[in-house]
Amino acid sequence: MTLRSVLASLLACTALAVCPASAPAAVPDGELPPPTPRVSADDAIDSVVAISVDGLNTDALAKLGRERTPHLHDLMDSGASTLNARTERELTITLPNHTGMVTGRRVEASTGGHGVTWNDDRRRPATVQSAAGQRVESVFTQVKAAGGSTALFASKTKFSLWKRSWPRSIDTTRIQLDNTRLARSVRRDLRDHERAFRFVHLSLPDSAGHDHGFMSSRYLRAVEKVDGLLGVIVGAVRSDPELVGRTAIILTSDHGGLGASHSDPRRLANYRVPFMVAGPGVEAGADLYELNADDYLDPGMRRTTYRQSVQPVRNGDLANLALDLLDLGAVPGSEHNLRLDLDVSRPPA
Repeated sequence: MTLRSVLASLLACTALAVCPASAPAAVPDGELPPPTPRVSADDAIDSVVAISVDGLNTDALAKLGRERTPHLHDLMDSGASTLNARTERELTITLPNHTGMVTGRRVEASTGGHGVTWNDDRRRPATVQSAAGQRVESVFTQVKAAGGSTALFASKTKFSLWKRSWPRSIDTTRIQLDNTRLARSVRRDLRDHERAFRFVHLSLPDSAGHDHGFMSSRYLRAVEKVDGLLGVIVGAVRSDPELVGRTAIILTSDHGGLGASHSDPRRLANYRVPFMVAGPGVEAGADLYELNADDYLDPGMRRTTYRQSVQPVRNGDLANLALDLLDLGAVPGSEHNLRLDLDVSRPPA
């Protein structure tokens, strides 16, 4: 049974005040129930693959061009995108920004953020909830509560934090340091399992940047290689008639990088990231800022704050965009794209 059919059953049983035995059971992880699911008759998407390319400096796409990064450029051509999205303001490092991607929250716990400020394998705090000092839900908890299956594929061991934080909401976790093997695992999972949400983390550019310098020749070769791995994943979707007409792909990054590091959150090369969306109903070749002129503001070269009334597109918009595409409500307690107003197509004329 697909997530869409589960949601339709939920709505039908609500109208009759009687639910079938196959309806989703209790909300996992002790979280609060999600908002009432929404089903859109004109939206065929019931599966989302979210991909984070760790340390992807958007200048690399211009430098390598379409010939050397064909799959990244094809994702932009076939969907809506911007190469001028933003990280979280506080930090431009891996684990804090990725946790923002799946929770829709800023970093700083004292102002409602998820509280994950570290970037290693430490076991204290043991969970995102412990770091935040409060219940923190995620895209995983929302999808699972609606009856959908989820999976996490990561190429750094620090992502085990998520499995500890939402143990009953992530059905499959695969941590594999070899990016090529990881991409093949994703391809197999797409072939063998029906899931509503998959999160895929690819680390090649970040690893090359730390070893040889961001935007160095070896870094650029790593971006080329990760482009090929993106082709493996996207190709698995587009070659499968059961997936191609109902699967959306979201791609972003946790930070950029230039030279020896990416840790200074005040540098444009560090806080500027890509954000791409492709799939059924997504406007081909569209600029996300043009599609969202009333709700999101292209920040130019500015770093931006959370206090601005109109925000830039952020990597943290990923969680609620995925839920919106799946016709689910926003992550409770989230901030980024809370109103589900990040459009990926123009409204009907």
